[in-house]
Amino acid sequence: MEPKSKHIYWHEGKVSKEEREKLLKQKGVLLWFTGLSGSGKSTIAREVEWRLHDMGKLAYVLDGDNIRHGLNSDLGFSPEDRKENIRRIGEVAKLFVDAGVITMTAFISPYKVDRERARKLLKDGEFIEIFVKCPIEVLIERDPKGLYKKALSGEIKEFTGISAPYEEPENPEILIETDKESLEESVEKVMNYLKEKGII
Repeated sequence: MEPKSKHIYWHEGKVSKEEREKLLKQKGVLLWFTGLSGSGKSTIAREVEWRLHDMGKLAYVLDGDNIRHGLNSDLGFSPEDRKENIRRIGEVAKLFVDAGVITMTAFISPYKVDRERARKLLKDGEFIEIFVKCPIEVLIERDPKGLYKKALSGEIKEFTGISAPYEEPENPEILIETDKESLEESVEKVMNYLKEKGII
């Protein structure tokens, strides 16, 4: 998206991303957790964040609900607002990655085109899509926030997986199936990937 003003210029700093990564002894990357509500995105991301912190790594989770309390508090859940929600978080995450932080986003991010737009903001290998998959029947049974019950009764409109679409990733870097794996197994998948790719 082009800036509205034509009188602004990008300013390069004196410190490069590579120099920040050298200081932090890690690579700045974006772990993009996507999946239906209640699938376990935030839970897994928070556990990965804790594990990384415990190893002396700088990591931060940008959580969907939390971001909607501040930066995106002006957005609802229409297709247009969902698109803008993901556009903004992609731009914020790009800044975190440039700072050398292992950044995680936990958003439903239902549309492929929006996830691809976020991927294109980063260099090859910096965007790691993690599909947190779980059958809708299991999610309706879990329903930790009572949202599926409200969506099924018509109380919540445009609810992803019930009355709004979710486009599954076709080739995610990591696939997690929370109806088949424990939290520990899911976290290990992510940690092993980060080690294999030399990110940590």
